[in-house]
Amino acid sequence: MLKTFRIGGIHPPENKWSASQSIVPLPVPKQVIVPLSQHIGAPSEAVVQKGDKVKVGSLIAKSGGFVSAAIHSPVSGTVAQTGNAIDASGTARPAICINVEGDEWEESIDRTATLKKDCSLTEKEIIAKIAEAGIVGLGGATFPTHVKLLPPPGSKAEVLIINAVECEPYLTSDHSLMLEKGEEILVGATILMKALQVSGAVIGIENNKRDAIKHLTGLAAGYPGIQVAPLKVKYPQGGEKQLIDAIIRRQVKSGALPISVGAVVQNVGTVYAVYEAVQKNKPLIERVVTVTGKGVEKPSNFLVRIGTPVRNLIEAAGGSVDTAGKIIGGGPMMGKALTGADVPVTKGSSGILVLPEEAAVRKTAQVCIRCAKCVHVCPMGLNPTLLMSAGEYQKWDLAEDELITDCIECGSCSYTCPANRPLLDYIRLGKAKVMGIIRARKS
Repeated sequence: MLKTFRIGGIHPPENKWSASQSIVPLPVPKQVIVPLSQHIGAPSEAVVQKGDKVKVGSLIAKSGGFVSAAIHSPVSGTVAQTGNAIDASGTARPAICINVEGDEWEESIDRTATLKKDCSLTEKEIIAKIAEAGIVGLGGATFPTHVKLLPPPGSKAEVLIINAVECEPYLTSDHSLMLEKGEEILVGATILMKALQVSGAVIGIENNKRDAIKHLTGLAAGYPGIQVAPLKVKYPQGGEKQLIDAIIRRQVKSGALPISVGAVVQNVGTVYAVYEAVQKNKPLIERVVTVTGKGVEKPSNFLVRIGTPVRNLIEAAGGSVDTAGKIIGGGPMMGKALTGADVPVTKGSSGILVLPEEAAVRKTAQVCIRCAKCVHVCPMGLNPTLLMSAGEYQKWDLAEDELITDCIECGSCSYTCPANRPLLDYIRLGKAKVMGIIRARKS
């Protein structure tokens, strides 16, 4: 019987229209905008100035702290500006603008397709190289990868769990990567196992990707300690705590980290990026992005340079920015509406969902009918309707007492609500406020 997590969950339509599409490199744009805050933690600090010449892979921003990430130029050309630029939320934040001139790469980057399996680096050298390459979680959370590989004192990793679930509707970037870069992913997994000093790794894949399960299972036979775990299709199985529960049957307590139960979870795209960083000296300057939805003619998976305008991706997939009713960064459940099509692709951009006007209109919210459906489907065992009320009426003490910070923002509550109430909107508001209060209290 297929495994899955034990609390809550829903089954939205999958709509994996781009699953059969191979990865297509997107042409390099004329200009890129590279935000300095595209990861969890302290913003990066620019090390280039206007007029500087850069190559693909050149360091343009150093890590701003322990929980931060370096940023490298995704293109070659001239730095046009170091200032503020509008990000996906519509806020002006520090960024580096580069005018593209050719496509000259740093000589240290191995651009050949030759598979490099052996890694002679020590655990510390591997982690240092991952940090230098600016690798972050590519599943959407964008937590700096090197930090995850350094468990706090008193904690020890027992197993590496590779998140290849991709439970978000529409998105297929991870699926396509597994089919095309399976061997590299397994080498990346062995490198991470060495860095964590664990002997076992499990790749969790939902059963709607049977070709990927078959492909990686066959390859894994040649990699000791790595196994593939087919999982029952259920959203949000890609959440760290849900995936840990599904695979090793351990539940992470409220406020605790996965390492508390001996698990370290890495997205499958992150594992591939680790392979490229450690074995090919390639920093994180591009990623696979799914462009899909009824607003495009050909749902596709593109290999995209960081900083590329979203407009370029939509047009390459046969869509029109002018006729789009809504453009969502990510999937329909956890993604957020973009303020425009000229915002750049970042390290955390797993997908672009384009909806026509008729599909972008929200239904009118009604009074809560106390059906408790939101409570039943919450994968964290929370009371979403109570948390919404706490956010709506600014009862921050109540929100904190009811563990609003445990919310993973999966949107299951809003999806299942028959009254069309904007549960997640108010919970996000309350969660951000409460987390700010907690930070202020600690400082």
